[in-house]
Amino acid sequence: MLKQILSRLPRKALKAEAGDLGRADAGTPRSGGGSPGSRPNSAKKTSLVFPTNAAVGVEPSAAFKDVPISEKLNLFVSKLNLCCTVFDFDDPSRNSTEKDVKRQTLIELVDFVASGPPRFTEPVIAAMCKMCATNLFRVFPPNYRSSSLGGENDDDEPTFDPAWPHLQLVYDLLLKFVTSSCLDAKVAKKYIDHSFILRLLDLFDTEDPREREWLKTVLHRIYGKFMVHRPFIRKSISNVFYRFMFEAERNNGIAEMLEIFGSVISGFALPLKEEHKIFLFRALIPLHKPKSVGVYFQQLSYCVTQFIEKEPKLASSVIKGLLRFWPITNSQKEVLFLGELEEILEAINMVEFQKIMVPLFWRIGCCINSFHFQVAERALFLWNNDQIVNLIAHNRQVLIPVLFPAIERNAQSHWNQAVLNLTLNVRNMLSEMDDDLFLACHDQFKEEDNRISQEAKRRKEKWEHLEKEASLQPVTGNTAVLVTPLATSITC
Repeated sequence: MLKQILSRLPRKALKAEAGDLGRADAGTPRSGGGSPGSRPNSAKKTSLVFPTNAAVGVEPSAAFKDVPISEKLNLFVSKLNLCCTVFDFDDPSRNSTEKDVKRQTLIELVDFVASGPPRFTEPVIAAMCKMCATNLFRVFPPNYRSSSLGGENDDDEPTFDPAWPHLQLVYDLLLKFVTSSCLDAKVAKKYIDHSFILRLLDLFDTEDPREREWLKTVLHRIYGKFMVHRPFIRKSISNVFYRFMFEAERNNGIAEMLEIFGSVISGFALPLKEEHKIFLFRALIPLHKPKSVGVYFQQLSYCVTQFIEKEPKLASSVIKGLLRFWPITNSQKEVLFLGELEEILEAINMVEFQKIMVPLFWRIGCCINSFHFQVAERALFLWNNDQIVNLIAHNRQVLIPVLFPAIERNAQSHWNQAVLNLTLNVRNMLSEMDDDLFLACHDQFKEEDNRISQEAKRRKEKWEHLEKEASLQPVTGNTAVLVTPLATSITC
């Protein structure tokens, strides 16, 4: 009975497969540093993905034009396996011949995919994904600039990967492969899967802007071709944003990911799904808060305005979110926020505008009174927009009383001449909108100003009286001493 059981085991098949694996390992060079026997498990897994007979009798050095059509895909797999070797580019003189051979092989692969090859089979797709993963997916060195105590290194040049001559060709090959009509997405989704996409997203943190551009294009094409992966890609990018905002506060690829989303949002169907609205309010609006918002602000603003163009009733909620994250102590960010507000107000309808006009123009009034002349200028430039002037004119009974104190204070005491001139122009525009209302606001402002002056005078007299009384008392032991209070005025 035992002999019958043992006789059923496929001993010869296992021996033959082991022999084939040994020959395959002997014919394919390894990357420097690893011993031949250090990766037996990965070699066995590779044999399951790439059948050993897929490229039998085809030398990777052969040219595609020299082999028959039936052998072209086998040669393609053979060349892909050859390109799985990763070289050390820190030493330019090391393996220079092998590096050049790999570069020429990658160029051949790119040309072959671009020439319209036969339909890619599953082993070919698996070999392609394995080669891309081997070359592209890597751990970046730590960024020492992020831990520096001073800010003098913030303007340093980005770190460029010395292996870029190979990486660029691998990205080009992957892009042409994904966009090829010979690739069946239903088969390829097994290999370009969630794990592959997540590792692509990790690469966006590279400091090399050239690589981020390629990643942006490749991921966008994957999003377009693999409809089954679209929800996962959106969710994964959202998670990257959440980690950036609430944990790491550093990621080099936020601008590129937002650029991808900018084109994705334009394709959303109406009415917008709840998932998309959640992304707007939980990811895009809070992205205005980080200190580095200036790096990706243009792409972020475009995404926000795309949402409002899709569904205008979101405008009031978006403005409330901007007011919530308004950068009171950062003048550069205030200028950016005012620019985005102008774009939103150009697309807002009257109903949504009336929901938020009072808090919005109260904040604009604070910006008009800013001592930073660029902030004050940018706020006053809003009156150069006919749409915004029209909105103010239609709601002048509410908005002129809100704006008048800020305008009048600027006209009386702002230090910058350009801001002063702009303020006077806006003051004239408000007067022309409704002269009676303007005069009423002026009278009310004067009364309020007189009241504040009287209160300040009485407060000063009280302090003087207290100081005089205190000066008559002898100072002994731990007796508290009255001092003149520091005069402060906080209006916004």
